[in-house]
Amino acid sequence: QVQLVESGGGLVQAGGSLRLSCAASGRTFSNYAMGWFRQAPGKEREFVAAISSSGGSTYYEDSVKGRFTISRDNAKNTVYLQMNSLKPGDTAVYYCAATSLLGAVTSRYRYNYWGQGTQVTVSS
Repeated sequence: QVQLVESGGGLVQAGGSLRLSCAASGRTFSNYAMGWFRQAPGKEREFVAAISSSGGSTYYEDSVKGRFTISRDNAKNTVYLQMNSLKPGDTAVYYCAATSLLGAVTSRYRYNYWGQGTQVTVSS
């Protein structure tokens, strides 16, 4: 089992920044690729960003490219999502997830473990 706990969400004005963190415990963190997803009210959960187990590969959803950066610190068992130039359309609950696959994975169906989520609200 892998336990995931997100933090860092909050309310921010458009154009602002937030840094989300996801702390993992329970298994060897470096054996898991990680992803961030988000879910807005009335919408399906969608892919945001993913990073391979080593951190050498990353992948982003088109609307966040150039604004969001995913990274990981395997020594701290933590994955991050730096979000800059936030827009009201980024408002959602953000979830981190872990997969036993090693490469960056975009499909939510390939992830085995999920955190509880953290709310991000961007005001206009």
